[in-house]
Amino acid sequence: MNTKSKGMGLGIALGAALGTALGVMAGHVAVWLGLGVAIGMAIGSTLRRTTCANCQAAKRSQERRARS
Repeated sequence: MNTKSKGMGLGIALGAALGTALGVMAGHVAVWLGLGVAIGMAIGSTLRRTTCANCQAAKRSQERRARS
């Protein structure tokens, strides 16, 4: 599994948990669960983990070739 899908899964899980908690408190679980998942997806898409040194070197090399 790649790191992007791990971050997305973590974001969705956290958003669903938060949405469920807020929904129970507010009395509208379906609405808050949907909002929580949507916010979790947005947060999950921004989570990035550091890549290995070889990956970073390859990316720099590709960027240099693209500029030439």
